[in-house]
Amino acid sequence: MEYNIQDMNLTLQERMQAMKLKAWKTALTLALKKTPRTSSEFDRLPGHVAIIMDGNGRWAKKHHLNVSRGHRQGTENLREIIRHTDDLGIGVLSLYAFSTENWNRSEEEVGALMQLILGFFASEIDELDAKNVRILILGDKGRLPEKQREVLKEAEKRTEKNTGLRLNIAVNYGSRAEIVKAVQEIAVKVKNGTFRAEEINEQTVSDHLYTAGQPDVDLLIRTSGEQRLSNFLLYQNAYAEFVFPETLWPDFSVHDYDLALEAYGKRERRFGGRKKAGEDV
Repeated sequence: MEYNIQDMNLTLQERMQAMKLKAWKTALTLALKKTPRTSSEFDRLPGHVAIIMDGNGRWAKKHHLNVSRGHRQGTENLREIIRHTDDLGIGVLSLYAFSTENWNRSEEEVGALMQLILGFFASEIDELDAKNVRILILGDKGRLPEKQREVLKEAEKRTEKNTGLRLNIAVNYGSRAEIVKAVQEIAVKVKNGTFRAEEINEQTVSDHLYTAGQPDVDLLIRTSGEQRLSNFLLYQNAYAEFVFPETLWPDFSVHDYDLALEAYGKRERRFGGRKKAGEDV
């Protein structure tokens, strides 16, 4: 029998039962809301999601922990986000792991980040390969320590023939440096007669970026509430939709991810044009 908790004629036992039932219903509702969604539950999904995983340091400070512990917790969180992206059938996921500017951080923090690179691939490469994920490292691997450089090269080589989710991991990456590199490569080809300068167009530039052959970013997510690109995929984000959740990256759950994807699905994407009268979004 179900009781109305507002009924003043209830006995204490009946009132307690009603309170327990209400608490159980609330917990069930929250659990159902936080159950990972399937692709059919979204109006529209992006083809390429990019994430700036921000807030590890603030998470560590909030919990009175060393900053390296914040990065480690962020890596633990990353596994579920990658799995869910793959389950939803999203084609490309780009992750900002280590920027060219991050070398300016303390030696201890940089060392911890380098160790996390080794740990992540040691624990995840088998599953990623088994799930047909193709890994591409964005950035200049040349400056990385030898162990990290070889691990990244091996991950790319091992998965290069996979045809599922394309997982871009930006390590020692800066978008301005990427664009400069592309311009230099194009200049060499003009000089040797591969094509003429007047033949250069947007596609030419795209074809010389790390992400050559991939679609531009549809949705950029930056956690922790910060609202800037920080030199990440500047060219590829030209028409991306931006979502800036307040949640710190180590706390960013699959449910939070689904909310960002849902927000994307409600955006009206015009690419500089206007919606025609009577046209559905």
